Amino acid sequence: MRITIVCVGKVKEAFYRDAISEFAKRLSKYCKFEIVEVADEKTPDGASSVQENQIKEKEAERILAKLKEDAYVCTLEIAGRRLSSEQFADWIEKSAIAGKSHFVFVIGGSLGLHEKVLKRSDFALSFSDMTFPHQLMRVILCEQIYRAYRIINGEPYHK
Repeated sequence: MRITIVCVGKVKEAFYRDAISEFAKRLSKYCKFEIVEVADEKTPDGASSVQENQIKEKEAERILAKLKEDAYVCTLEIAGRRLSSEQFADWIEKSAIAGKSHFVFVIGGSLGLHEKVLKRSDFALSFSDMTFPHQLMRVILCEQIYRAYRIINGEPYHK
């Protein structure tokens, strides 16, 4: 199983990078795991909706260029489906049994994801109605993927 996180922007804070690295190390026991970063666009103060859409479209082109044809794409969206940790683990396990061998999770930039990326998505996932910084969302997603593998393998951790 391959799991890729494609995300907009870089992680600047060392404590986020450390947490992501720790989960990446732990995940290497269960899957081939990688994080692919694409450049973000600067959003000027007071940007119009047209400007914001252009920014999202530029980021979308970069994201779409990183998505392989055979990848099962899961976008993180506020309007996506909410799953418990156990349901998330079950979803990963059942998808793998159904022949999906490469999951790509997509985290957008500060303005969210462009409709082109949303159309490419096979599954929309929501962690909350709240908005999180994309750096923190990477940590949360890595932790939940790790938790899912522990659940799938019947290993202690998820309580």
